[in-house]
Amino acid sequence: MRLIDLESHFYTEEYLHYLRSRKDLPRLEPVQIEGQAGERLRLEPDLWARSQPRVVQASLDLEKDRLSKMDEAGVAIQVLSLSTPGCELFEPSEGVAQARKTNDALAQAVRRHPDRFVGFAALPAQVPEAAADELERTVKELGFRGALINSHVRGGEYLDDKKYWPIFKKAEALGVPIYLHPRIPSPQMLAPYKTYGYTLAGSTLGFAAETSLHAMRLIMSGLFDTCPGLKIILGHLGEALPFWLDRMDRHYGGKVAIDKKPSQYLKDNFFMTLSGMPFGPAFMCVYLALGGDHILFASDYPYDDPMEAVRFVETLPICDSDKHKICHANMEALLGIRQS
Repeated sequence: MRLIDLESHFYTEEYLHYLRSRKDLPRLEPVQIEGQAGERLRLEPDLWARSQPRVVQASLDLEKDRLSKMDEAGVAIQVLSLSTPGCELFEPSEGVAQARKTNDALAQAVRRHPDRFVGFAALPAQVPEAAADELERTVKELGFRGALINSHVRGGEYLDDKKYWPIFKKAEALGVPIYLHPRIPSPQMLAPYKTYGYTLAGSTLGFAAETSLHAMRLIMSGLFDTCPGLKIILGHLGEALPFWLDRMDRHYGGKVAIDKKPSQYLKDNFFMTLSGMPFGPAFMCVYLALGGDHILFASDYPYDDPMEAVRFVETLPICDSDKHKICHANMEALLGIRQS
């Protein structure tokens, strides 16, 4: 079965050098780990993520080893996006510069392997008009098929604020989706997580709590009434939102003035990927709540093993037609990818 992997990440040497040179947060800094020289990504003065050399090296590779792993897993195409922390937390001028540099580097890789790679833009979302311009440049000039934004931006701000809507209006006008990717909870909500460090603030819970909150803020802001054609992608089987569909519909109201029930926006405007979630019960919740038309294959390479994602989707107790949708057809329609 043809496979398109919607979430695969990369770094460039220049981007990593920039992270190492930064005085402000976030930055990469040297550290001794069990007597060995290593690095960690410091996100807050008292919170950091240990850098994994294997992941960093795999992220830098946009040639032989990556293509070999794709072939081994049977992945026809990877949709490539800049890995964490992205460009949204940098000073405005530096965010703009780094986004442009990494997008240009990604475009070179896509040009070398146009039948294997698709690009998603990095955006300086903290500068909304510049981000909208960069999205347009990458789609019209570089041939990218969407963009990835790492949740809240510099200052802990959320994109439901109307000053950020030019980004979404541009995405809708261009007909490309935005991947709302996790990061740790925003500074104003991070304190309860810090007791247990990045383990709790990251993929154990913090990522899902942060991104599901952000998605709900977008829904309740009325963004999708203004931009009805906008498509948003969520990873990790929707960051638990499909589980809450009935409850959110029965209890929203008050200050929320939107044209539809919250669940309807999830059905009309959102897609959910399999990334990092090879868990049958969670998949069946999303599948039963939203159907196969809303689910996309993704591996979160190189943080997770593509083979595990492939084995998972192969054994799902669903019909072959929905497997084809999940593995490639939904993405071909969403991203305008032609079958070779």
